[in-house]
Amino acid sequence: MAPRLQLEKAAWRWAETVRPEEVSQEHIETAYRIWLEPCIRGVCRRNCKGNPNCLVGIGEHIWLGEIDENSFHNIDDPNCERRKKNSFVGLTNLGATCYVNTFLQVWFLNLELRQALYLCPSTCSDYRLGDGIQKEKDYEPQTICEHLQYLFALLQNSNRRYIDPSGFVKALGLDTGQQQDAQEFSKLFMSLLEDTLSKQNNPDVRNIVQQQFCGEYAYVTVCNQCGRESKLLSKFYELELNIQGHKQLTDCISEFLKQTGHKKKLNTYIGFSEILDMEPYVEHKGGSYVYELSAVLIHRGVSAYSGHYIAHVKDPQSGEWYKFNDEDIEKMEGKKLQLGIEEDLAEPSKSQTRKPKCGKGTHCSRNAYMLVYRLQTQEKPNTTVQVPAFLQELVDRDNSKFEEWCIEMAEMRKQSVDKGKAKHEEVKELYQRLPAGAEPYEFVSLEWLQKWLDESTPTKPIDNHACLCSHDKLHPDKISIMKRISEYAADIFYSRYGGGPRLTVKALCKECVVERCRVLRLKNQLNEDYKTVNNLLKVAVKGNDGFWVGKSSLRSWRQLALEQLDEQDGDAEQSNGRMNGSTLNKDESKEERKEEEEELNFNEDILCPHGELCISENERRLVSKEAWSKLQQYFPKAPEFPSYKECCSQCKILEREGEENEALHKMIANEQKTSLPNLFQDKNRPCLSNWPEDTDVLYIVSQFFVEEWRKFVRKPTRCSPVSSVGNSALLCPHGGLMFTFASMTKEDSKLIALIWPSEWQMIQKLFVVDHVIKITRIEVGDVNPSETQYISEPKLCPECREGLLCQQQRDLREYTQATIYVHKVVDNKKVMKDSAPELNVSSSETEEDKEEAKPDGEKDPDFNQSNGGTKRQKISHQNYIAYQKQVIRRSMRHRKVRGEKALLVSANQTLKELKIQIMHAFSVAPFDQNLSIDGKILSDDCATLGTLGVIPESVILLKADEPIADYAAMDDVMQVCMPEEGFKGTGLLGH
Repeated sequence: MAPRLQLEKAAWRWAETVRPEEVSQEHIETAYRIWLEPCIRGVCRRNCKGNPNCLVGIGEHIWLGEIDENSFHNIDDPNCERRKKNSFVGLTNLGATCYVNTFLQVWFLNLELRQALYLCPSTCSDYRLGDGIQKEKDYEPQTICEHLQYLFALLQNSNRRYIDPSGFVKALGLDTGQQQDAQEFSKLFMSLLEDTLSKQNNPDVRNIVQQQFCGEYAYVTVCNQCGRESKLLSKFYELELNIQGHKQLTDCISEFLKQTGHKKKLNTYIGFSEILDMEPYVEHKGGSYVYELSAVLIHRGVSAYSGHYIAHVKDPQSGEWYKFNDEDIEKMEGKKLQLGIEEDLAEPSKSQTRKPKCGKGTHCSRNAYMLVYRLQTQEKPNTTVQVPAFLQELVDRDNSKFEEWCIEMAEMRKQSVDKGKAKHEEVKELYQRLPAGAEPYEFVSLEWLQKWLDESTPTKPIDNHACLCSHDKLHPDKISIMKRISEYAADIFYSRYGGGPRLTVKALCKECVVERCRVLRLKNQLNEDYKTVNNLLKVAVKGNDGFWVGKSSLRSWRQLALEQLDEQDGDAEQSNGRMNGSTLNKDESKEERKEEEEELNFNEDILCPHGELCISENERRLVSKEAWSKLQQYFPKAPEFPSYKECCSQCKILEREGEENEALHKMIANEQKTSLPNLFQDKNRPCLSNWPEDTDVLYIVSQFFVEEWRKFVRKPTRCSPVSSVGNSALLCPHGGLMFTFASMTKEDSKLIALIWPSEWQMIQKLFVVDHVIKITRIEVGDVNPSETQYISEPKLCPECREGLLCQQQRDLREYTQATIYVHKVVDNKKVMKDSAPELNVSSSETEEDKEEAKPDGEKDPDFNQSNGGTKRQKISHQNYIAYQKQVIRRSMRHRKVRGEKALLVSANQTLKELKIQIMHAFSVAPFDQNLSIDGKILSDDCATLGTLGVIPESVILLKADEPIADYAAMDDVMQVCMPEEGFKGTGLLGH
C-alpha cells in the first residue's frame, strides 16, 4: 500500500469502532493528522504531501545558505551590450537578412565609399533647430543614401555592440522572413546606388560606384576571312565564375556562367590566393593590375536562397581580419584570414571531397560564395574618415539613449538584488519558525508556501477558500495539500501579504468528520449486506411475495450504494473548486449536473416512458421480500413493483399497434419492390451521356430519395416508409432547376437518379410527387443528320445556379481541420509536368476537349434552358442552400499515394505555419521548401491557405533544395525547376 493511502487509513481507523455521536476533539485532530511527526532536512528527500507537518522539499533549498546575488534577477548586464574597445559594431538579423548585413559591413569598410557617402547632401537640415537637432522628433532618412549615411555613422561611432538596420531594409521593401541570394542583392543595390548618385554634382560622389566596383570587359569577334576584329564592351560589378572542374581561381577567370535565372550551390573546393594578378587578362598593359583580397562571403546551406551568410572582411587601416556574423564580431588572430572553422560547420554532402592542401598566401574553401578583391596601391589608406557634424549629432543622441537604457537596466538589476536579499533574510528568519510543535498553529496551503519560496514569481495574498468545506471550515480531504505552521509565522505572513480566511484549530470541521465516520460505518455494513443479498437472490421466490427489480440495477446496486454514500462528500469537494482560488466553470458544473440527472437511479431501468412497469420481462426479475427489504435500506426512494403489479396498459396498446405496423411495412415494401425491381437492384439504368435510343424522355428524382427508399425496402421493420418524392431539393426557390445538362453528366450525376417513363408512371401511383422534373430530347433542323438538343422542365435558373456555385466555393475556402496532402517530388521532370501543365498541352487538342473545361453555369448550346424573358425576383436562398447541403454532398476524397503525407489544416492559417508542419513531417526546413499547387507557386508566407486556393483534399507538391555536386545534373534541374520570385516587388527594382 502506498504511504499516502496508509496515512489515510491510519487517520480514520478509529471510525470503525466509534459511533458518529461519540466523536471527540481527539478523534477530529487524528482525522486531520495533527499527530504526525515533522520531517527532518537531510533525512526526508522530498515533501510528504500526506503529512501536514512535513515542511521539507517545498522550495527552501534555494534560500538556505549563501546565495550569489546574480541569482536574484534575470536581467543581463547592460554592459554586455556595449561596444568593445577597438572593435566594430554588428548588425541585427531581422529574421533572414544576414545577406544584407554581410554586404553592409563590406561596404562600410570601403573607406572611399564611406567618405563619398558622407559628402552627399542630406535633408537632415529639416530636423535641425538652430545649431542642434530637435530632441522630440526622431530622424527619418528619406533616401537610400541617407539611410546608408546614418547606418555608416552608427557603425563608426556607436557605443552599442550592434545596431538595428530595419529602417534601411524597410526602405528597400525587403521581406525580412525571406532569404535571398547575396550576390544578386549586391548587384541590384549597386545599380540602384549608382543611379541615385549619378544626380550628384560632386564628381567624387557621382563616380564613386564606378571607381570602386565597376569593371569593363570586351567580347571580341574575329572574322575568319579578313581577320578584322569587332568589340562589344560591357560593364560588370562582379565576375560570375564557373568553378566546376577547376581547382584554382585563376583557372576560372575567363569562363562565365550562363544566366539561367537560378543559382545553385556547388559543394566543391576552390583555391584562391590573397594576391590576384589581372595583368594577363587586360588589354592595355603598363599599369598596375595587382589586386589584394579584402573580403570573403561565406555561405552555409544547400541553396543560395536559404541557409546563412557571414563575412570575413579585412580592416583596410590595420590589415586585420574580422568575422562579421550579424550581431557577433570576432577578430582573427595574427592578421590572417582563417576559414577552417567555417568549413567544419558546413553541411555534409554525399559526394564530399577531401580538402586539398593550400600553400602560403592561398586558401581552399567550398563555402566561399563571393570573393572581393581591391586594387593594390602604394598609398596608405585614408585613416581620417570623419563623420559629418549633423550625423555625429544623431549618433550622439542615440548613444545618449543607449546610456540612459544602461543606467535604467542597472537600476532594475539593483532593485531586483535588493528585493532578493530582503527575501533571503525573510526566508532564513521564517523557515526556522515554520514548524508548529506544541504551540498554537494554523493551516496554510502547500501551493502558497511553494510560491512564497519561488523567486521567479511575486508572492500573492494567501487564499484558503479552495480548501473550505460546505461549513466554511477546513475540509478533511484537503489536508493532503495543506501545511500546519506556527501561529508566529502565520501572523507575519498575514501581516505582510494579507489574505485569508485564517484556519486555526477552530477551523477543524466536526460536522465533516462525523459525516465521514457515518459513511465509513455504512460502507463496512454494505460489504456484509452485499453478501446477504447475493445469498437471498439464489433462493427461488414462491407465491406473490416477490418484487420486480431491474437486472441492470441488481448488477450494479453495490456501486450505486457507494456512490450514494459518497455523494455528499463529492458535492462538498466539487463546491470547494480548485486550488489558488479558481472555481469550476458554471457551464461545466451545469453539464455535470445534467449528466448526473440523466443517469438512472436504482430500479428506474424497468420504468416505461409513462412511469409504469415496463412490458419486457427480459429486463427484470423477481426477488424475495427479504432481499427487497435489504435493498430498500439503501434506496428508500426506489420505484416499488410487487409481483402482482400489472404492466403499463398504454405500452401494451402501443406494442400491438407496432406489430400491426411492422406487418403493414413488410407488405408495402414487397409491393414497391415488385413494382420497381430494376430501380431497387440498380439494373438497366439510363445515362445522359449515352442517351438510350428507345426513348426521348427521361425523368429525374434525387438520389437521396432513391437511397432512403432502398433502405426501407431492405429493412421495412427498422425504417419508416418513404411516402413522397421530394424533388424540391433539386429546385431553387423560384422553381428553376439547379443543374446544367453538362453538370448532370459529370460531377452532379451522383446527386440525381434517372427514371424510365414506365417507372415514372409507377412512382406517381406509389408516392406523392411534389415536382415533376424531366429531360426531353428533340431533333432540330432539316439537315441530315439533324442537330440534337436537350430541354429540361423546369428550366435552369442561372442566378441561383451561380449562387450555389459561389456558396460551394466559399465553403471550400472556410474550412477548419481539413485534410490536405503533401507530395515530396524527387523526379525533377515530374516537377515540370505538375508545376507548368501549360507546357504539356498538345497543339492538336480539339475544340471539343477545350470546351469540356467550361465552368458550370455557362450556357451549353445543346441544352436549351432560356429564362423565357421573365424578370425574376431576387430571393435570398441561404436557407435553401443550408437544406441542400444535407442532400447534395460532393465526393472530393483523394486517394493518398506513396510519397504523400496527410496534414490537418485550416483555411485561416498562413503558408508559413503550413511550412512548419511540413518541416516536422518531411524534415525539410521552411526556407528550403518550394511549394506549388496546380501549377501555381506558393510563395507568400503571410497569405492564408484559403486565399492561396488550398482547399480540402488538395495535393501540394514539395520540392526541397538540396546540395548538387554534379554540374550536368544541376543544369538539368535549372531547366525544369520552378521559377523564383527573387527581389520582385522590392525597391531594388523600382529604378
